Amino acid sequence: MEVLFSPRSVAVVGASERAGSVGRTVLWNLISSPFGGTVYPVNPQRPNVLGIKAWPSVRALPEAVDLAVIVTPAKSVPAIIRECAEVGVKGAIIISAGFKETGPEGVKLEQEVLRIAQAANLRIIGPNCLGVMRPTGGFNATFAKGMARPGNVAFISQSGALLTSILDWSLREAVGFSAFVSVGSMLDVGWGDLIDFLADDPMTRSILLYMESIGDARAFLSAAREVALTKPIIVIKAGRTAQAAQAAASHTGTLAGSDEVLSAAFRRAGVLRVDSIEDLFHMAEVLARQPRPSGRRLTLLTNAGGPAVLATDALVSGGGELAVLSDATRKQLDGFLPPPWSHANPVDILGDADAERYAKALETTGADPNSDGLLVILTPQDMTEPTQTADRLKGYAKLPGKPVLASWMGGSEVAAGERILNDAGIPTFGYPDTAARVFNYMWRYSDNIAGLYETPTLAEEPTGGGRDVARALVDEARAAGRTLLSEYESKRLLAAYGIPTVETWLATSEDQAVEKARALGFPVVLKLHSLTVTHKTDVGGVRLDLRDESRVREAFRAIRDVLTERGLADAFDGVTVQPMAKLDGYELIVGSSLDAQFGPVLLFGAGGTLVEVMQDRALGLPPLNTTLARRMMERTRIHHALKGVRGRAPVDLGALERLMVRFSQLVVEQPFIRELDINPLLVSAERIIALDARVVLHPPDVSAAALPKLAIEPYPHQYAQVLTLKNGEQLLVRPIRPEDEPAMGRFHQALSEQTVFMRYAGLMKLSQRVAHERLARICFNDYAREMALVAERPSPDGKGGGEILAVGRLTRLRGTKDAEFAITVSDPAQRLGLGTELLRRLVEVGRDWGLRRIVADILARNRGMQAVSKKLGFTLVEHEELAPDMVKAVKVLNG
Repeated sequence: MEVLFSPRSVAVVGASERAGSVGRTVLWNLISSPFGGTVYPVNPQRPNVLGIKAWPSVRALPEAVDLAVIVTPAKSVPAIIRECAEVGVKGAIIISAGFKETGPEGVKLEQEVLRIAQAANLRIIGPNCLGVMRPTGGFNATFAKGMARPGNVAFISQSGALLTSILDWSLREAVGFSAFVSVGSMLDVGWGDLIDFLADDPMTRSILLYMESIGDARAFLSAAREVALTKPIIVIKAGRTAQAAQAAASHTGTLAGSDEVLSAAFRRAGVLRVDSIEDLFHMAEVLARQPRPSGRRLTLLTNAGGPAVLATDALVSGGGELAVLSDATRKQLDGFLPPPWSHANPVDILGDADAERYAKALETTGADPNSDGLLVILTPQDMTEPTQTADRLKGYAKLPGKPVLASWMGGSEVAAGERILNDAGIPTFGYPDTAARVFNYMWRYSDNIAGLYETPTLAEEPTGGGRDVARALVDEARAAGRTLLSEYESKRLLAAYGIPTVETWLATSEDQAVEKARALGFPVVLKLHSLTVTHKTDVGGVRLDLRDESRVREAFRAIRDVLTERGLADAFDGVTVQPMAKLDGYELIVGSSLDAQFGPVLLFGAGGTLVEVMQDRALGLPPLNTTLARRMMERTRIHHALKGVRGRAPVDLGALERLMVRFSQLVVEQPFIRELDINPLLVSAERIIALDARVVLHPPDVSAAALPKLAIEPYPHQYAQVLTLKNGEQLLVRPIRPEDEPAMGRFHQALSEQTVFMRYAGLMKLSQRVAHERLARICFNDYAREMALVAERPSPDGKGGGEILAVGRLTRLRGTKDAEFAITVSDPAQRLGLGTELLRRLVEVGRDWGLRRIVADILARNRGMQAVSKKLGFTLVEHEELAPDMVKAVKVLNG
C-alpha cells in the first residue's frame, strides 16, 4: 500500500501534451509537486511530453517503477497491467473510466485486470477515480486543479467530483489533509485496505469517508472496528433513500444495501455516521479538539432566550437531553447571577452579561456532575463583549471529560472572538442549533466506542448437544426438498438453543387433537401444522381460547376446511395443540433475515399482529454478546416499557439479553436458515416464552460454499480443545472472549515482574496491566485478524469463570501475509509444556489463515521462548532493525 502514497518513481501511462486532457493534468500535478521521486511519461506517439523524455511502454522504462498511473482507454488497461506485472510494478492508480459502470463488457475488463494484478501482488486504486494525493509528502497523482494543504485529516471518497469540490472549499477555509483519495469502483483496494493503512499513518488523526457502496463488508467492518478504537472514523453515506440508492448504483455499478442495516453495521464498528458534508468536517474538528462526552446531557449557557430554545429543540429532537442542574450548582449560580436569571437549564445569564459573568457561569456549570458537555451561546447585544468574553473563556477549553462548544452569533462584530476561541481549541458555530446537533453526534460516537470497550457477561452455551439437534432438524427438512420448517419443528429448533417455547403437541386427527387438549388442560389453541404454508393467520390457521372438546373438534375441521376451499388441501398436515397462554406481558419479535451486503441481520422490537404497523425495531449484526444485545434492545421504544411502567413489574432484562445471545448463536451456527422469526415472544416479570416461530431455509440446491457470509467473523469453536499437561492436569484451550476480562485481570495481576519483563521486553506497572481499556482490548478479538488462545483451568462448578493459566496470541501484520505471535504463561504453570502447545496451535491457525510467515521478536535472554520456537521449526535470526538484545523467530508456512 505504501507505493500508492509514497512512491519513489511513477510512470504516467497516457501522458499527453493536449491542453485540458487528463493525461496532461496528471503529469503536470506530479512534476510540479515536491514528492521527490522520478516521473516517467509513457506515450508511444511522442518523444517527449511537457519537455520530459517519453517512453513507448512500461516495459521500455529504464527502471521498474513503484507506481503506474493509467489514464488510457479502458480496453487498453488489461495489457498495460500485464506489462506492469511482468516488470515488477507494485501499484497502479487506474483513473480511466469505462469499466463496470458501463455494463457486462466493462465487468469482464475489470475481472481480467484483477486476475492479472492479484497473480502479481500488484495493488490497484480505481478504476474510474480522480487519483491520490498525499499532501504531507508533496505527492499529487490526480487530475484535480491544485494540491490540498497538508493536515491531519484523511479524506476518502467514492465520488471524484465531490473530492474536487471539497478541495476547492478546503483551500478557501485553510483545511489540511494527510491523504486525499478517490477510490472509484474499488476493484482491488477498498475501504478496509485504506483504513488499515491510515491506522499506522502518524500524520492521520481522523478518517473521513464519503461512501456510495460498502464493497467488501467484512473487510470494512474488520478494519473499522480495529481502528476506531484509536482514530475517529466518520462517514457520510449517500443512497439513504431508494431513489438515491438507485442513482448511486448507476454511478458506481454497485447496488446499495439496506440503509437501516448499514447504520447498524456502523454502530457495531464504532464508526460515526453523519448526515451532511458540513457535519463530516465539523466532527473531524470537534473530535480532534475536545474530549468525548460520557453521556447525552448538555448544559446551555446563553445571554438570550431565543437561540437557546432553538438549540434545545435541535438537542432533544436528536436524542440528546438538557442536563438538570444540581441543587449545589443552582445555589452557586444564585450567588453571583442577577435575580432574573432562568434558574434552570438553559442557563440564561441575561443580555447584560460581561466576560466575567460568562466565565464564572461556565466554571460553575462545568463542575456539575449532572452535565456531560457545555454549549456557550453569545449574541452581540449592546452590552456584550464578544472579544473580551472569548478571551476570558479560552482558559476553559480543556475541561476534564467534558466538551465545550461555542456559538458566537453574528458577523464581523464577533469574528475576532471566534478566532480566539478556535485558536484555543473551542470549536465555534454560527448557529446554536448546529452546535447542538454536533453534540448529539459526539455522544453517539462515545456510545459506539463505549460498546467496543464494555465488558459483557457470559451467556451460557447450548447444552445437551443443542447444535447437533438443530442441525439434524435442518438437514432432514432440506433432504426432503423443503424450505420451510413446521411450527412444531421450529419450536424444537429454538429449544435446542435454550429458548423457552410453549408446550406444543402434534395432532393429525380430531380425536388426537381432543386427546392432546385434554392432557394439556383447557383452554387450548389449535394452529395449522403445514410443511408448505408460511403464514398461518393468512389462511385462518389459528383458533384461540378453545374451552372444551367440541370447540376443539370444530376448530380442527374449520382449519382443514378453509384450506380445502382455497385449493390447499394437500397443505394440511394436521394441527398443533398448545395451552392458551395468558397474554399478560409484552409481545416482542426476535428475528433474522438476509441482507445482500452483510449477510444475516438480527431484529428486535415490538411484536404481535401489528408488528409492521408499529415499526418499533432495532437491527444488529450477529454474533451478539450480552452488551451488544442490551444496546440493541435499548434502541427500541418498547425497551422503556420492559423496565416497568404504570405499576407493572419489570421484565428480567438480563434473561432477555441472554436469549438474544443464544438466538444469534443459532443464526451463526445454522447457516442454512434463511429467515427466522419468533413472533410473538411473550415476556413478563414471571416468564419469557416463544409462542410462535417461523423458519425458512435456503433451497436444497444451495451449497454451503454459496451461502451468504457473516459480516463479522463468529467465535471459532473449532479451536476449543482439551489439553493434558505433563503433570496430568487437563485444561481447556479455547479462543478468548470479551467476557474473559475479569479472568484476564486476575491472570495479569498474578504475573511476576520477571515474566512481564520477558513478555514485553520491559517493565509495566500493575495498574497499566489491569487497566480496563487495555484488558478490554486484549479480550476483544476480531477473529479474522487476531486470535488469542487461553489455557483455562475450569471452575469447580463447571459454570465458566475458570482460571486462565496462559495466553497465546497470533496477530496479522497489516498489509502483509505475515503474523506475529506472543505467549505468556503464568509463573506456576511454566515448564509444563503450555508454551509449546499454545505455539503449536497458533501455527495451525496460521496455516488455516493461509499465512506466508509467522514471526516474533524475542529477548536474547529469553532462552525458554527461543527453545520453544526452535522446537516447532522456527529459525532464530538477528536483524539490523532489532535492538541489540533481541532476536527474531521466523517460520515460513507458505513460500
